This record gives sequence, C-alpha cells and structure tokens, in this order.
Amino acid sequence: MDGESPVERNKTYIRKKICVIFFAVLACAGVLCGRLVYLMIFRGNYYSGLASDLQQRERQIKAARGKILDVNGVVLASNKSVCTISVIHNQITEPEAVIEMLSKELSLPEEKVRKRVEKYSSIERIKSNVDKETGNRILAYGYAGVKVDEDYKREYPYGDLCAKVLGFTGGDNQGIIGIESVYDEYLKGTDGTILTTTDARGVEVDNIGEERIEPAAGCNLRTSIDVNIQKFAMQAAEKAYIQKEADSVSILVMNPSNGEMLAMVDYPEFNLNDPFTLTGEYAQYAGTDEEEDYRNKMWRNHCINDTYEPGSTFKVITAAAALEEGVVSLEDRFHCPGYIVVEDRRIRCHKTTGHGAESFVEGIENSCNPVFINVGLRLGADRFYDYFEQFGLLNKTGIDLPGEAATIMHKRENIGLVELATVSFGQSFQITPIQLAATVSSIINGGSRVTPHLGIQVEDEDGNSIQKFSYETTGAICSADTSEKMRYLLEKVVSEGGGNKAYIEGYQIGGKTATSQTLPRSANRYISSFLGFAPADDPKVLVLVIIRNPTGVYYGGTIAAPVAKEIFENILPYLELGE
Repeated sequence: MDGESPVERNKTYIRKKICVIFFAVLACAGVLCGRLVYLMIFRGNYYSGLASDLQQRERQIKAARGKILDVNGVVLASNKSVCTISVIHNQITEPEAVIEMLSKELSLPEEKVRKRVEKYSSIERIKSNVDKETGNRILAYGYAGVKVDEDYKREYPYGDLCAKVLGFTGGDNQGIIGIESVYDEYLKGTDGTILTTTDARGVEVDNIGEERIEPAAGCNLRTSIDVNIQKFAMQAAEKAYIQKEADSVSILVMNPSNGEMLAMVDYPEFNLNDPFTLTGEYAQYAGTDEEEDYRNKMWRNHCINDTYEPGSTFKVITAAAALEEGVVSLEDRFHCPGYIVVEDRRIRCHKTTGHGAESFVEGIENSCNPVFINVGLRLGADRFYDYFEQFGLLNKTGIDLPGEAATIMHKRENIGLVELATVSFGQSFQITPIQLAATVSSIINGGSRVTPHLGIQVEDEDGNSIQKFSYETTGAICSADTSEKMRYLLEKVVSEGGGNKAYIEGYQIGGKTATSQTLPRSANRYISSFLGFAPADDPKVLVLVIIRNPTGVYYGGTIAAPVAKEIFENILPYLELGE
C-alpha cells in the first residue's frame, strides 16, 4: 500500500466515496419506498377520506318529523314542505345578479344578502322555511352557487288547540316544549346529506353527479288526547275566561281508571304556528327587554308547572284517609257553630252563621270546615302525613310532560295542630292540578294509583305499532270499600249539596267544589274550582276546572261547577256514557 502512487490512492478514495454515497442514496430510497408503502397500503383509506373531505361539500337534508295523532288518528301536528336557500361563495359567478335576485325573491334587505353572499365559507344559509313556489322560482334562475334544498316546517292544523300540551319545534326541527320535547327521539327521524364533488377552487365538477344519503322520517306518535273533547274543554275555558275576566282557566279531562289524559287546556293558549309572537296580554311586551320572560310565561302550562292551594277539593283526600283509618263513619255527627278554635287560632267556616248539627255526609255536602278540621284532628298529624305518602301526594305524578312541579308540604315534624287543621280543608300547602286529578282518580277508581299520561304508542306511517308505552299503577292506596263510600259521598255533593250546579238530570255525577285564596291573603285574589266525575258508580271520565282570579262572584260552586256541567253535557253523550 505504501508503494501506491498518488493517482492510485486518489482513485481508491473516489471509489470508496462513491460506494458510501451509493449506499446512502440506496438507504434513503429504501426509507422513502417504505414510507410510500406505509402511506398507500396501511394509511391509504385515511388519506383517501381526507382527500374526499377536501373535494366534497356536504349539505343536510332534513328528515320529515313524525306526526302527532289524537286517540282516533286525527292529525294534531304534521309537516309542510318548504325550502332552505343557501349560497356557496366560491361557486358564484354572477354575484351582483345573485344578490339582486335573492333580495327580491326572499324580501330581504340587499345589505343582509350581500354580507352572506360575499362571505368566504363552505356554505352560507340565506333563509329557511321558504315556501316551495319561491324555492322553485329561485331554482329556475339557474345561478351557479345558489342552492335550494328541500326542508320541512312543523304545521299544526288546529292553531292554538292543545298548544301547551303539544309544544312546538325550533329552527333545527327539534322539540322545545310539551310532547314535541318529551318524545323528540321518536319524532325527529334521521337527517340525510347531499355530497357534491369540487375542484381545488371549491367549484363543483360538472361531470360528477351529486351523491345523496336519503333521510329517514320520524315515527308517528299516537296520544290519548281526543280532539273533540279538547275542543269542548277549550270552548268552555274560553267562555269562562271572558265572562269572569279571569287571569287564566285550566281544565283537565282524564280517564280515572288508567290515567289517560283526554284533554288538557290552560287558557289562554298561543298559536303553535307562530309560537314566538307574544299574544293577548303579553303582546305589549314585544320588543322590550322583558320579551323573553313573558314568552316563557305565555308558554307555561299551569296544569303541571305550577302549584296552588286546592281548598275544599282536597277534602276528598281528607275524607278518604279518615274512612280508611276508621276514625270517622258516614253516621258520625258533628256540630258547626260557624267556626272552630284550634290552639289560639279561630278558624271560620264559609258559612259564618254555622251549619249547626250535621252528619259526616251532610258535612261533605256542605263543605263544612269545622267538620273536616275535627276529622283531621282525629287522624293526627303523623297518620295524616302517612296518608300523604300512601296516596302518592309527596311524589310527582310522572306525567309525560316537562317541568312538572312537586307538592309543597310542611315537613312531618313541623305539622302542629294549626297546620293539621288548615291542611285538613286544603290550605297552607300546595299541589299541582294534575296531582289533585291523579290522586282523586286513584281514590274513586277502586284504590289503584294511576300515572297520568298522554303517549300511547309509537307507530309507522301505516299505523302499525312499533312501541307501546306502559305506565306504573300502584295497587291498594285505599280499600275498595273506602273508594265506594267516596263515590257515594261525592255523588251526594252534586245531587243534594254545594255542587248542585253541576247536576245533570238523568246522569249520576260526583264532585266537589272549592274556593281558595291566594297569597298574600290581603290581595283578595281567589281560585275557584270544581272536580267532578261520571258515572258516579263507575267513573269513566274525571273533569277538573280551575278559574284563577275571577272578577265578581268567585265561589267554586257558583262559577266553576257550571263550567264542568257544560263539559259533561257535551262529553257524556259523545263517549256514550248514557243516561
């Protein structure tokens, strides 16, 4: 090696350098090939998906929402075909013409349309819920970058009928309140999509068609509401509201044997086809800072969302508890001097001159406070509280509507003699109207606690049942004997007592009147109510009427009982609950 010439040594060095470079290049090529194989074979699907996402634009196709039906299949909520108008900035070739056309056809300010047309975004919605005729005209212009997609708008054929029960949907077609909200998962369906292929500039490739994933329509919901009974109740509520200049009128109609709600009215209602517009007494707050608060008040359902002092209708529950406990019998005698003193408090009867000597039967016919205070004292606070629990009053009813309020009751340890006395005739605590209706239904139906409800089953478009709903029934909250006695007592209230204005010749109707005063007592605001059922010996329908803050005469037996009578006169023949 020492004998190598400089030329040979240089050649050897060059050969080694070439080898090093060759193997280095070979190694790099191997790494690149390996990386290419990895990307193409092992990660190919991933990057293919990314490429598709860059090349495709996605537009949503709204699913048709399921219908809401009454018990006989009458449509209470359906869909109207409308359009959603959108623009894709990169695809617009005639921006000024597009702006002028959309402003004209959609009756929108040019500035508003221009702002959206010139916005750099994948897709920009101009207006939704556009009628089909307008959508077709826009489509006929043939402007590039303007999209007219099929959409659906919820439609309510009866306007304000059953508004606070049905509820409505928002701009995204999702249920907001009422049945629409509770059963949204069944009604909403599954949206579809339209996929279009674009080039690097975002312009659609003409020779590649659209790819559609069709939407799946929602299921229909059959409810227990009977649209005819709802109309009867609505008419009666509106008449009472106007005649008595009341704050509101609530009417519940239910089947006491199974808890099915046949009608629920909380008048005044609102227009389901325009639910965000304030109406009636709330219209004056439109455009003010308080608009949102009053909109929520307009939507509020007093039947389930609010509590009240039930007054003398609660004597039904006091009587049932006392009979069940055996502390009173139908033959027991009482004396009413017009008041009763409990501890240091003088509690008067509504008849200040007193009812004198009377039996327990006469006491309930007369709605005599001293009689029921005595009955409550016989029960005692602890046992009375036990019956509150036994009858289900301390729990929510579980009705399938949102926002049900709970009973407001003294704690067991805080019920003294005065509290016991006032609770016995329906004061100093609060329950919801639906709780009262459900509890009395359970007492008069033989003693089975029912769950009030509206949903019956989910159906397909052909009316085939997909899912039937079941509701809890708790047996024996009271004995069949107590239930029978209560039906007898309450029939006497209507045929011979204070509920006589609900009496209908040839029909057996049971019921109880009530007049309660709201807080603060000094405001002199009253709630008048009547709870009735028929036929008295085998109840098939129960009606609760509540009139809040009526003007003038406010006694339940005078103004609420006739409203119930009017409803019974309509629904008893309709349900063929004959004379």
